[in-house]
Amino acid sequence: MRALDLSNVSWRKSSYSNTDGGDCLEVADDVSAALVPVRDSKDPSRGTLVFGQDAWAEFIRTL
Repeated sequence: MRALDLSNVSWRKSSYSNTDGGDCLEVADDVSAALVPVRDSKDPSRGTLVFGQDAWAEFIRTL
């Protein structure tokens, strides 16, 4: 498996996230059409999970 260089991507939080330090995720949209990197907004140094586009869409659909 190849490592992704995520050092220059733009991360965003959902508009549903609150501003008081709650449990928030950040998503990078500009990596590739097939991959969706996700990380903890409170501690981004803990690593990133990378989902396939179809798996991420299904996850969002079930929320």
